[in-house]
Amino acid sequence: MSSRAIAWRKLRFRFDWTLTLAMLAMVALGLVNLWSALQDRGPQLFSKQISLLAVGIGMFLAVAAFDYRAISRIGYWLYGAGAALLIAVLLFGRVVGPRRWFDLGPVHLQPSELMKVLIIVALGKYLNDSPAVEGRTFKHMAIPVGIVTLPVLAIARQPDLGTAFMIFLIFITVMLTARLKLKTLAAIVGLALISASPIWRYGLHEYQRKRVEALLNPDSAEAWQSRQALNAIGSGRFLGKGFLQATQIRIRRLPALWTDFPFAVWAEEWGFVGCLIVLAGYLILILWTLKIASEARDRFGATVCVGVAAMLFWHVAVNVGMVTGVLPVVGVTLPLISYGGSSLLTIMAALGLVMNVSIRRFAY
Repeated sequence: MSSRAIAWRKLRFRFDWTLTLAMLAMVALGLVNLWSALQDRGPQLFSKQISLLAVGIGMFLAVAAFDYRAISRIGYWLYGAGAALLIAVLLFGRVVGPRRWFDLGPVHLQPSELMKVLIIVALGKYLNDSPAVEGRTFKHMAIPVGIVTLPVLAIARQPDLGTAFMIFLIFITVMLTARLKLKTLAAIVGLALISASPIWRYGLHEYQRKRVEALLNPDSAEAWQSRQALNAIGSGRFLGKGFLQATQIRIRRLPALWTDFPFAVWAEEWGFVGCLIVLAGYLILILWTLKIASEARDRFGATVCVGVAAMLFWHVAVNVGMVTGVLPVVGVTLPLISYGGSSLLTIMAALGLVMNVSIRRFAY
């Protein structure tokens, strides 16, 4: 048997079916939910999502096939390319709501979504190349802070506060696993608290402040979306109304059903039990990703997996939080369930990286 055939057999034997099946299960739930959310819009968007999923699965397998150590070696170059795209989209991109896109005909590319994965890769390379056994101080934080600052500022400038906030949360989560000294962590928390007031006064647009204020005043006009979503969730009760039977979301004409508020559709049709199933699916995916991180053969692989787990966790937490009225509406998608090309392909590429680490974690 040739060496290539032996290598292929080893790769197939190490294929992570738990990760793959958990991902596909969430994709399947997303398609069921999308069909219901789009029943008044016709099959065009649903067909487009199927095409995007096919591309996403191909991307998942392609990213998994390359040895992640090769990706690590060009990590800073990939990050630089992503940063260049962010600057270019500010200058030449098309504005859609608070986001900026490159209009490539049938495909819209949102560089801010791609940047989530590229920042994880860049942080992984830095932490792998500069281990701090005795604990990281402010000196060790200079480069990671630099890595995250430019994208956050560029994305906030779009202004896409939701995506900028997600990148910040991913960064904080990754750095919490980087052996920070306790006094360094305390200083970071202190600086964050001190900077909150000037950011609130000078860093946010008026409509963004009103969204936050709506949490304290649920009867305000800015809280209308959250109120309608809560009505839909409550009407689902324990077992839900059944597939294609949601009425509240349509009577009240809740916008963005298939992008920002798919959880409201799911909750009304499948109830409390259905919500538990979706959240359990995410929990399995996140915990399995963390398990792979604990078994990774190097710091880069472990950091990538932690970063992807953080990305999934914070997307789910923020999306469900804004749908249930716990957090302001910031336009964060629900992974693998919300409609959208850039978000879907980013998540699939990120999970491809996790598969990459999983396949090679026992290879020496």
